Amino acid sequence: MTQHAPADADRLLTHVADTLGHPVPAEWEQAMRAVPRHAFLPERLWLRDGAGGYEPCDRGTDPAGWWAAAYSDAPLVTQLHVDGDGFQEPTSSASAPGTVVRMLEYADLRDGHHVLEIGTGTGYHAGLLSHRLGEEQVTSIEVDPVLAEQARANLKTAGYTPTVITGDGAAGHIDTAPYDRIICTCSVRAVPTAWLAQARPGARIVTPWSTSWITYGTVTLTATEDGTATGQFAPWGAYMVMRGQRATADLDDIHRPEHRYEQTSTELSPWDVAGADYDTQLAIGLRAPDVWHSWDAQPDVDGAQVRLWLADDAASSWAAVDYDGQQAGTFRVRQHGPRHLWNEIAAAHQDWDAAGRPTVEQHRLHISADGTVTLHAEA
Repeated sequence: MTQHAPADADRLLTHVADTLGHPVPAEWEQAMRAVPRHAFLPERLWLRDGAGGYEPCDRGTDPAGWWAAAYSDAPLVTQLHVDGDGFQEPTSSASAPGTVVRMLEYADLRDGHHVLEIGTGTGYHAGLLSHRLGEEQVTSIEVDPVLAEQARANLKTAGYTPTVITGDGAAGHIDTAPYDRIICTCSVRAVPTAWLAQARPGARIVTPWSTSWITYGTVTLTATEDGTATGQFAPWGAYMVMRGQRATADLDDIHRPEHRYEQTSTELSPWDVAGADYDTQLAIGLRAPDVWHSWDAQPDVDGAQVRLWLADDAASSWAAVDYDGQQAGTFRVRQHGPRHLWNEIAAAHQDWDAAGRPTVEQHRLHISADGTVTLHAEA
């Protein structure tokens, strides 16, 4: 294995410190110097092309570009699926080191802690954990057999042999439970009950969060003796959704030209619920967790210059909110199906507004032993 130069580690640590807004904690600085990120990356990476897609970066043909990417504080796509019409979908990635360190900070790891990691990926995160705690204290689960095998090889090359399990992370790993910390490197739409059952009382569970509306935010939970957990959100983290919790329906599955619809109007702007404000989007998603949206900037519909589509995960209902390019204060609404989805989103927005428009950090969750989520928010 080619070892990274001290200058590589220095550069990466500087980038990460800029992301965090403070120096990298000493224990993680030591780990990042000892665990070379490039040793956990494949020969081909996929980098953003600036146009919404990805372009390959091969170590063999562009070693300088590949090495620069390896020691940048950026997420790197390591596995890409391209469908028949050319649509590119990342299926695995190496998280940005700054996000990795931030998650480790939230986990508040201490000597002797036994950790379960969900989503081994390349193995880099497990390598940092192994350096900090000792490999015997780390269990990591990866659902993709190919990725799991490669992660084991990467870790062994770097000098670490934690327990790497090929399996469904939602099931945890009972054989090495209980755990003092559970750290998830993919986002979840629900906290698996197995994690609650395998967490030691007082354990922390750190996981990125996702709803159908938005994949954003990270929740840190504290497990209790009765098998429940309580915690709050932090405004960072946009990870791929856990494979077993991904929605599969798309607009073509839901909308048909022959569908009858009810037409009304609204003064609530679609940009007020699906714009660039992540506080709003997270709040909407938490209050209407099974409704998703999609913008259409060129709808082939009379009287619509921009359209916001809404649909539910069950593929039973849809709604469309249209901006005609002129009347910014009134928007046409069309709704089909047993649910009036725009009404639900408007009610979610009203509830958030009535609560004082709480930010991401002001939202708290209580997870019961059966996985039921209770939301609390105060501005």
